[in-house]
Amino acid sequence: MSGFIGLALVGALVFGALVLLRLPRLLWSFAGAALFLGAAGYAWQGRPGQAAAPAKPRVDAVPIEPEAIMLRERLMGRYTADTAYIVASDAMLRAGDKRAAAQVVLGGVRALPRSFILWTQLGSTLVILDGDQISPAAKLAFGRAFQLAPEHPAPPYYAGIAYVRAGDLPAARRMLARAVSLSPEGMDYRTTIANQLKVLDQFIAATEQAGR
Repeated sequence: MSGFIGLALVGALVFGALVLLRLPRLLWSFAGAALFLGAAGYAWQGRPGQAAAPAKPRVDAVPIEPEAIMLRERLMGRYTADTAYIVASDAMLRAGDKRAAAQVVLGGVRALPRSFILWTQLGSTLVILDGDQISPAAKLAFGRAFQLAPEHPAPPYYAGIAYVRAGDLPAARRMLARAVSLSPEGMDYRTTIANQLKVLDQFIAATEQAGR
């Protein structure tokens, strides 16, 4: 009901303005027609009884599983200057601001240009920002991580995950297999990555079988 009262007040204000401004009577008919159409539309589609609520912006949040964080910490460490930027980037992804997440990691790369951890994270974040596409910038970031730490499993592992997101399963398999081969025997993350590679192999085999 308050909506209709507000509409009536608007009508009264318009009528008062027409009188005070001494506008030609011809304009009165246009104003009346506009008010009538507005009232008709409100009566048809309006919901005056519904409680008011502030508009909520669309948030495209990126969930980050606790298991993924635990694996990352085992692979790349925890509570370091590098990972401080990653934690901040995670917060931006959860808030749905992918561009800010990439900018945070890019700032870290500028501060620590020889951090393979941040170059790896930059590649992963750029893939998310680009809608799960492996852009030239993402390839460059992963490539720089490979150069800085050619014997570390983290760069090929996260490159493999990025290729999975992009749907390039053969490239993903090559990267994950490389990550397994670079993982030291007895490390728990080696078992985790090996299991993921096994699942990927099963999926590729099932897809090929279905396509025959």
